[in-house]
Amino acid sequence: MTPTNLFANLPSHLPDELFTTLLETAEVRVERIISHGHASPAGFWYNQDQHEWVVVLKGEARLRFEDRQIELRPGDCVNIPARKKHRVEWTAPNEPTIWLAIHYGDGR
Repeated sequence: MTPTNLFANLPSHLPDELFTTLLETAEVRVERIISHGHASPAGFWYNQDQHEWVVVLKGEARLRFEDRQIELRPGDCVNIPARKKHRVEWTAPNEPTIWLAIHYGDGR
């Protein structure tokens, strides 16, 4: 087993958000996401079949849901139920935002 550092190997230029799968089984997927001034495209909504628990480890972000928006700073986390429409409204433009996302369950 080799340890992984979630803050290592951060690219200096990101044309798109970077999604790296750290662990995947039939029941769960763990991802590191790196954003740097990124947002979801206009009119785009995530509408996933699995629940998603996400935490911001570094940086800042704003998530929009159909009925509200939330600000996330380091240590802030949120559980997003399956099929709950959401989008990344904003991420910090002056530093990388590092997320840890855990996708689980099938939303039934």
